[in-house]
Amino acid sequence: MKTLIFLGLIGLAAQLVDGSLGMAYGVTSSTLLLTAGLAPASVSATVHLAEIGTTLASGASHWRFGNIDWRVVTFMAVPGGIAAFLGANVLTASGEGAEPVMSVILLLLGAYVLVRFLRIPKTRPSFRGKVPGFLLIPLAMVAGFMDAIGGGGWGPVGTPTLLASGKIPPRKVIGSIDASEFVVSLGASAGFLLALGHQSINLPFVLALLIGGVIAAPVAAWLVRLLAPRILAVGAGGLIIVTNSRTLLSTDAAQSALPAGASTIVLIALAAAWVATLGWVIRQQVTAPAADPAQEPEKVPSEP
Repeated sequence: MKTLIFLGLIGLAAQLVDGSLGMAYGVTSSTLLLTAGLAPASVSATVHLAEIGTTLASGASHWRFGNIDWRVVTFMAVPGGIAAFLGANVLTASGEGAEPVMSVILLLLGAYVLVRFLRIPKTRPSFRGKVPGFLLIPLAMVAGFMDAIGGGGWGPVGTPTLLASGKIPPRKVIGSIDASEFVVSLGASAGFLLALGHQSINLPFVLALLIGGVIAAPVAAWLVRLLAPRILAVGAGGLIIVTNSRTLLSTDAAQSALPAGASTIVLIALAAAWVATLGWVIRQQVTAPAADPAQEPEKVPSEP
């Protein structure tokens, strides 16, 4: 019972972060389940079944608060779901082999997002234009496939890429990614059920994660509408850098090259720098609220 309550709290916290920053539910939940001793395929299957409910609640909440770009959802949802179905059926050790490469790409994207938004101290991007559909579809397929084989990846791949484009307001990037993830979760879950059968899935774990996530979904959708674009972007960019640095530092190559304890020191330093940077951005926002409002950023004049 204690384990289920703990999982429910993890689901709540993970969805609060995911719904606010567009990522981390799958990564957080998968990490916890792996430490509990579940096999990687069972972990990913459990998380994706829970995400059917949490992403439905999150998408509905983001829709209610006007955080969704339906054009992005239209282009990304179905290709992402198909790719997640395929990824669920080919989940093998090769998925772990691809993880460091993806982490490097994501870390660079996260750094780009930080630099882009930190260079605008008193103004905000205009967020004009559209990301072409021929780019959204392959992005969705890569993100969906990585989500299935990694237990989390739709948000970490999709969110920083769309943020880095600078064409969509951060709150709509997050809302659109969360809404699209419902179809991705359906595709991944269908693939895992066909490949594994229901006996490999811990249903109480699924329900615990689901309940916690559903409770947090409307709170996160409300929060993302209130926060300024720069706060959301810096929060997401820092989260991307810290989580993917952790992945790279945990590889065998890094562990053998670095002295004992160095990885922990590096991660603590990165996390401290991220928190300090986020605090600095928040202070700027508080002292000059009219310079960077969160509401309807796409209507402001072009960036100087």
